[in-house]
Amino acid sequence: MTTAIAGPDLNFDVLPAEVRRFQQQVREYARDELAPRALELDLADAADFDWDIVQKGHELGLTRALMPKEYGGLGVGVLGVAVAMEELAAACPAVALIFGATMLGQTPILLSGDPRLQARFLPLFAGDDAVLAANGIAEEEAGSDLVIPENFVHARMSTTARRDGDFYVINGHKKFCTNGKVAAFASIFANMEGRPGATGLTCFIVPLDEPGVTRGEVADKMGYRACLGTTLHFDDVRVPVEYMIGGEGTGAEIDVAQGNMARSSVAAISTGIARNALEHAVDWCGKRVQGGKLLHEHQFSAGKLAEMSANVDAARLLYQRAANKVDNELPAPEYEPAVAKLFADRIAIETAGAAVSLMGARGYCREYGAEKILRDSYGTRIFEGTQEALALTVTASLYREEDEL
Repeated sequence: MTTAIAGPDLNFDVLPAEVRRFQQQVREYARDELAPRALELDLADAADFDWDIVQKGHELGLTRALMPKEYGGLGVGVLGVAVAMEELAAACPAVALIFGATMLGQTPILLSGDPRLQARFLPLFAGDDAVLAANGIAEEEAGSDLVIPENFVHARMSTTARRDGDFYVINGHKKFCTNGKVAAFASIFANMEGRPGATGLTCFIVPLDEPGVTRGEVADKMGYRACLGTTLHFDDVRVPVEYMIGGEGTGAEIDVAQGNMARSSVAAISTGIARNALEHAVDWCGKRVQGGKLLHEHQFSAGKLAEMSANVDAARLLYQRAANKVDNELPAPEYEPAVAKLFADRIAIETAGAAVSLMGARGYCREYGAEKILRDSYGTRIFEGTQEALALTVTASLYREEDEL
């Protein structure tokens, strides 16, 4: 059973005023700053990480949108974050992920309810200069086993922690850490020594300038190339006891909770990608003449455009419903965010593929933009739960509901 928090019902036509204002500000930033440079950012060398773009987003509040106002945040909730992610992703999903990963790195601190930990780390994001964060859970041989709680005992974890007086000593590595190359700190999930699999999973806040932390090479990804992912290595890294979140062995609960919060925003990124693909297709079909008629006047093309449009609208409604529920229920629900991501991730790929098909050779050429959209569309299908892992979450929720009847 869930406990409802008093709050307004979501009006799908009119978002709350504060959320709507934030959405408009982010839309202008995405349109004016990101969209014209999306391909340039995608093709840039990893060493040329664009802090200027990040700084402009920081000034809008994109590094602190989820934080409460008492720490300098915007307090727009998961719904506000999600609609902002759609706007960013419709221009450049990599930049959406830079800010999304920062919020994910903050999430365990927010979930901790620990005022000392929050006062130590959250104000970093309210200063004049942009600061980024990361979240580290995946490893070389421990991916989806860390998404499905019943598989924790089977996870082949390399990252471990052991108590040593007033510190925990962390060893191992974390793979595919978004922002790992540029973040100030990361929320790292390590298994307590002596516990099988990931049954002793525990979350720590690890400043990435600590002795023993090494940032690996930037991953050479298919898409999201302007967002730097890397491996973080830990060699006897000493973390103060007070930087542990929730107690030893509570990492599984934190992991599930942060996943339920993040999936709405990832679904919103997928929706933004699909929206961008639709906009490219609409533009092309409105000026390309075939057989004496514009493409959109042909029944086959019109059918494709109509289906693409319906799917984008459906994905948006699903992620907004999920985000609203996460903002207004304790504990955060599993079903709605999983369904939203399951659907939106598929729609992103299908809509991007349809846009490339409608645009023909131009869709396949880099300069016209659809090629990049197609590459980016596959990214969200992987992080915060694959389709296969999400299917297990959704199905488990269905059978729980059946048992409760």
